[in-house]
Parts: sequence; C-alpha cells; structure tokens
Amino acid sequence: MGNHRREPCLGVIVDRYVTPGRRYLKLRGGSFLAVTDPAEHSAFARALAADARQITDDELRELLGYEWRAQLTAAWLAGLDRRVEHRERIGELLLASKLCHAGRGFCFALARFGTRQDAQLLADYHDRYLARPDLAYDQHWAMGTLLHLDARLGTECASRFLEPDGAWRRWAEATATPFTDPGFVRPLIGELCSFADHCMRSADEG
Repeated sequence: MGNHRREPCLGVIVDRYVTPGRRYLKLRGGSFLAVTDPAEHSAFARALAADARQITDDELRELLGYEWRAQLTAAWLAGLDRRVEHRERIGELLLASKLCHAGRGFCFALARFGTRQDAQLLADYHDRYLARPDLAYDQHWAMGTLLHLDARLGTECASRFLEPDGAWRRWAEATATPFTDPGFVRPLIGELCSFADHCMRSADEG
C-alpha cells in the first residue's frame, strides 16, 4: 500500500490500524453493515472500538497526513472515539478533497462529532463544491451528513442549498447525476452513527 515501508514508524501505524483484514475497504462504503454473520460483525466492531480507544493522537495525525486509506481509517477512528481535537484538520482535508474515498470518512467523523461547528464545515464544503460541477467528489455524502446533523441539532444549514433553484439543483442538473435526491446518503449516515454508538457503548460495557 503506497510507499509507507520507506518510513518505518508510519509503516507500523498503517500495518496496525489500516490494513488488517483490509479494514479500509469495509469502512469505505459501510459494507460491514451488510454482514449477516453475527460473530463476524461483532468481532469487526470490537476490534474497531478497541483501536479507536488505543490509537494515540500523534498516530492519528500521522495517518491523516498520509494517503486515502490511512486518512479514511484515521477519520473513522477519530469519529468513533469523538476525538474532536482533530476536527479542524478533518475539515481542512474535506475542503481540500485531494484524495478519493477519504471524504466519506471525514463526513462520518463530522457526523459523529455532531455539533454546529461540524455542520458549518460541511456547509463550507458545499459552498465550494456545488459551484464546481466539473468536480464530482463527495457532494452526496456531505449533503447526507449535513441533513443528518440538521435533524439532530434542529438547524437548517442545508436549506439554503436546497431551495427550488438553489445550488444543489443547479449542481445536479449540470452534472447530470442520476442521484438527484439530496438525502440519498442520509439514511446510511444514520446507520453508521448508530453502529458507532453501539460499538463504543459495547466497548465501555465490556
């Protein structure tokens, strides 16, 4: 995976938290939610929760500074344990959107942090990227997350983007996306957050 073995310390962190069982692939789209074997699902949740508690902030920073698999996994671990001290960095990475797939992890982390500040970071993302129909990045994930936070916080941060002739409709029409529903990903965000709640609660009881 990349050239992390040229940097021994980073390589150890990646091997410890990112690559076991190709964890990053399961986190990328939430495919673990579809696992039907209770034992397999429970083992995945336990290991993820344990790593979220064990990883240090320095290790999270190392992963957030690496490639998409590491960033995605780091965002998940930070979100699970609500390491809000990494909010600013995660928001910066989401806004920069330099790497594919990692944005889904950033959206999960912001949903998990769950404050107005996180909603504002998502609104900042939409201000930039709904104006760029040439860049089909994580708009659906970010909007689903923003709608999720609006519902939880009683806010309406997404509303200005969703007016009849608002930025979302203009972006969807310009990109000819088949998924014009702005809430397309919102149920999945809710499922991921529910999983996280159960995952960490079980770790605390454990």
